[in-house]
Amino acid sequence: MAKQVSSRAEICCMPLAAEPIGVDQAGEVAIAFKALSDPVRVRLLSLIASHPGGEAYVNNLIAAFDLTGPTISHHLRVLREAGLIGCQRRGTWVYYWVVPTMLERLSEVLSIPAGSRATD
Repeated sequence: MAKQVSSRAEICCMPLAAEPIGVDQAGEVAIAFKALSDPVRVRLLSLIASHPGGEAYVNNLIAAFDLTGPTISHHLRVLREAGLIGCQRRGTWVYYWVVPTMLERLSEVLSIPAGSRATD
């Protein structure tokens, strides 16, 4: 079974400072940032990204938190639906990985183009 990337990973945006993004793109970016608005999900994303081999199976993730399995599964689902992570079942285990193109796109949205006026 090959890794499948959510259609949300198709977000393609100019930096906010370059030009206003469209309504559809703004909605997709907001979903991703909303998924990252919870500290548990930010930590999950970090644990997955920093795991050896770039993949972590669900039991490794659950063990890192003082939360129930269903609660961790909920947070993983939110990250998956936002296109930030992918997953694949292998036997009885579910493995998760970060979708790098999605993180790159979010980074692009927040970048300031060279020569732009930045103010504090």
